[in-house]
Amino acid sequence: MVVTMSQLERRLAALPPCPRVVVSGNAATPWEVLETLDRAVPAYRLWMLNAGNGVPDRPGVVAETPFVGPGMRGHSALEYVPCRLSMAPLLFSRTQPPDAVIVHCAPPRQGVLSLGIEVNVLPAAIEACRARGGLVVVVVNRHMPYTLGDAQLDAAAADVIIEVDAPLPTAGAPARPDEASVAVAEHVAALVPDGATVQMGIGAVPDAVAGHLRDRQDLSVWSEMFSDGLLTLLRGGALSDRMPITASFCFGTQELYDYVDGNPRVRMLRTEKTNDPARIAANPLMCSINTALEVDLYGQVNASRIDGRIFSGYGGQTDFIVGALHSPGGQALIALRSWHPRADVSTIVPLLGEPVTSFQPSAVVTEQGMARLFGRSTAGQAEDLIDRAAHPSVREELWEEARSLGLCGARRSGRDSVVVSC
Repeated sequence: MVVTMSQLERRLAALPPCPRVVVSGNAATPWEVLETLDRAVPAYRLWMLNAGNGVPDRPGVVAETPFVGPGMRGHSALEYVPCRLSMAPLLFSRTQPPDAVIVHCAPPRQGVLSLGIEVNVLPAAIEACRARGGLVVVVVNRHMPYTLGDAQLDAAAADVIIEVDAPLPTAGAPARPDEASVAVAEHVAALVPDGATVQMGIGAVPDAVAGHLRDRQDLSVWSEMFSDGLLTLLRGGALSDRMPITASFCFGTQELYDYVDGNPRVRMLRTEKTNDPARIAANPLMCSINTALEVDLYGQVNASRIDGRIFSGYGGQTDFIVGALHSPGGQALIALRSWHPRADVSTIVPLLGEPVTSFQPSAVVTEQGMARLFGRSTAGQAEDLIDRAAHPSVREELWEEARSLGLCGARRSGRDSVVVSC
């Protein structure tokens, strides 16, 4: 049933006391309808993945998420739920059942709607909500690209439909990567062979990596998300035309949205599939490329917290690291600058002071080089991280810390001599 905004407000006001409402996140949030929810319901629990700026923050609104976006990062009533993204859909049927779901869709084609650029956990949320007699609200927007796969949604799943006409958030044209990002990208790209399957996200380093993979052949994409780096690979002819481009959500320029609209080459799947380590492992030469805030000398990765406060969450990093390591010829790479430009600190540290997001990647790559971790002893890992990945200005300090941690190993000095470090 198509309703007006005032009719929708009355339906939302009739929800049970303090309902849990799941809303499309990332770049697909229907902000006008979220404002209506906030007017209609005095107290509610707002569940979103990677929420953008504009999330209501007032008494009565609790922000719930397993992945914190900028809109919830400083929320006064944030409840972060640690969870691997592949497991997040289970939350709706086990511990966080939704009373309402609000999803942002493309207009129907041949009677079928599409979740567009944000599939992710939404199919599971809709199923759980319908199973308990909750309210499913579909926001139809002509600006939303129509994508295929698990994005397609039977219109019968909607209790109410409301039409809006609002342009989607878009990313600006990718900025020219800085010198450090280019150096990181060169080291990463050198590890990706022809015929590999790649996973990478958004940002200066992934964009730079895509630029250095344009001369590859027969690459495939199996990723949690993709951005305009995908277009770079397409223009370079690097992608296989035999394999679909698989992801769960995307964010980028209008050119990217125009490309995915109705494109049978693009397959948007639900998170339980894209992030399933077993499905990831089934891809040949799977190369998982993720980033981090810091890595310690034990190869432990922090991509979630800064100064004890939650910054993001596990996301799909652990899913893809495990999947890539089990793929024949696969690699799980952590790519980051050796020096954090904003915090003005080394990203290679002696021992994490924050909870660990993941561990045991194949290698850590910075603009300084590549530190191989998989199959190395703890001493060997520490040696490579210090000598091959850390910023030169902190290497001696890291060696002192390594000795205090008992990470003893041998350091090569020249071609033949060996200097015992501790």
